[in-house]
Amino acid sequence: MISTNYAPEHTGIGPYSTQIAEHLAASGADTHVLAGMPHYPAWRVAEEYRGRWRIRERRGGVTVHRRRHTVPARQTAARRALFEASVLAHGAAAPPPVRPDVVLTQIPTLAGGVLGGRLARRAGAPHAVIVQDLMGAAAEQSGIRGGGRAAAPAAAVESRILRAATVVGVVHESFVDRVTAMGVPRSRVRLVPNWSHVRGPSGDRRRTRARLGWAAGETVLLHAGNMGLKQGLEVLVEAARLADREAAGVRVVLMGDGSRRAHLQRLGTGISSLSFLPTADTADFPDVLAAADVLAVTQRAAVLDMSLPSKLTSYFMAGRPVIASVAAEGGTAQEVLRSGAGAVITPEDPRALLAELRALAADSARAARLGARGPQYAEQRLSRRAGLARVTDLLHCAAATAGGGR
Repeated sequence: MISTNYAPEHTGIGPYSTQIAEHLAASGADTHVLAGMPHYPAWRVAEEYRGRWRIRERRGGVTVHRRRHTVPARQTAARRALFEASVLAHGAAAPPPVRPDVVLTQIPTLAGGVLGGRLARRAGAPHAVIVQDLMGAAAEQSGIRGGGRAAAPAAAVESRILRAATVVGVVHESFVDRVTAMGVPRSRVRLVPNWSHVRGPSGDRRRTRARLGWAAGETVLLHAGNMGLKQGLEVLVEAARLADREAAGVRVVLMGDGSRRAHLQRLGTGISSLSFLPTADTADFPDVLAAADVLAVTQRAAVLDMSLPSKLTSYFMAGRPVIASVAAEGGTAQEVLRSGAGAVITPEDPRALLAELRALAADSARAARLGARGPQYAEQRLSRRAGLARVTDLLHCAAATAGGGR
């Protein structure tokens, strides 16, 4: 497997890559992962990995080969290109010393796709790709500086990777048209949705709220996860500013880390209805989500089909209603509406966000109905067992296609 993100990263793509690799190892496969140094979502290399050039380690029955790469503290197209180049150069110079029977690449890194294709060709092995993020669209839609100029070259590389792959998995239906437009035959595209990789809450909700300093009478809106450009989290800061002016009894909480956290903290200086939390540890995370009244997923208005927030699967398990401040025509809106677990509002509109939050606070029966649908939806469509089975089927399909169906 090629995946720049891997355990001990516990948000984003890392948990999915880790669970896939450990599932394959537990099934009897000699499983190797070519990974980067842990750095997400803080975009800082984890302390115990700093200064290391190459590492080989065993985790959960998997052999992990880590290669050093640049980690840009601030995201621009040029810095992202340097990150990709460093991943590609070091991975190509020191690939894992194994001859694989199948190669599985997780993309949100183009360098990973190039490396996966190269390793597969050298071994005469099939190459399966799972598209977590569409990188050409990401450059265009995310708001990263210089992204407009980088979009066409990124899309061209991405197109070559996917056209050459034996089979392509996508995490949401909204990706299919974009992938087939790159020249990938529809017969080689498979739907492999991400699954809920956290358990449901098990702690005492009132006790958790008290520990976090959330008063019983205030309505808590929580965003958990990466604080990057594409999330457009300024809308939450401005909603909190409006709540201050209106004495709305609202607390907006941003929990996590990312390249925009310091910017958001500066922007929110003096706003009493706004607070920040560090990333909760894995054991505590489900209970913190469930302690909130409403969970927020936000994206810039320009974000349509570049990605599907992995936080949604965790949100659904928490049993709290979701407000999605996202483009109505995008995949995130489709997923929230299909789940029946939340409401979709106009993106980048703090007044609309605060109004929906207050409406949910005033209608506890509706909030309870929406919250209850999340775990039901996760159980029906997003179970870990079903998700891993889809990935296994993807690999069997790759092997069958490469072997002429034998």
